[in-house]
Amino acid sequence: MNTSQPNTGQPKLRIVVMGVSGCGKTTIGDVVARKLGVPFLDGDSLHPVENVAKMAAGTPLTDEDRWPWLAIVGRELAAAGEGGLVLACSALRRVYRDAIRAQAPDTIFLHLNGGKDVLAQRVAGRSAHFMPPALLDSQLATLEPLDTDEAGVVVDIAAPVTDVVAQALTSLAAPAHVLFAELPEQR
Repeated sequence: MNTSQPNTGQPKLRIVVMGVSGCGKTTIGDVVARKLGVPFLDGDSLHPVENVAKMAAGTPLTDEDRWPWLAIVGRELAAAGEGGLVLACSALRRVYRDAIRAQAPDTIFLHLNGGKDVLAQRVAGRSAHFMPPALLDSQLATLEPLDTDEAGVVVDIAAPVTDVVAQALTSLAAPAHVLFAELPEQR
């Protein structure tokens, strides 16, 4: 099937799929990117090895750890140009999102939101991820929901993946975010 977006004359989206560990940033982000016909990048792959080692040891990152990583995230989004990009990144605090927007001002944030029980179950069920379940509480304590002046949407993750993706795409296409005319078919 054709996954390229029709040429609508509109720029493609720069979307950060955000939220705490276990919310589905990679899964949802990948499907949303395919639906929009743009590349997907997991921000975890951009972390310096020191950050990965810290998290794997159960040590929360400090802001000093995050700033270089967030700069890389912002540069990746800015480099996407008119091609668009969906990037998974926790972006838990407003200042982190501001740092990303400083380099890619037209970024839209897709916040995947869920209750602690749902998140804990998902994190506990992962086997090949460096983020241990013990860090979920620190992420939830750090999370600052999107402010009303931030370009973004919030989607509840309690539904099945197909429903979450559908809600995300519908929300992103709402009048405040009319940046594309038609979604391509899923490949």
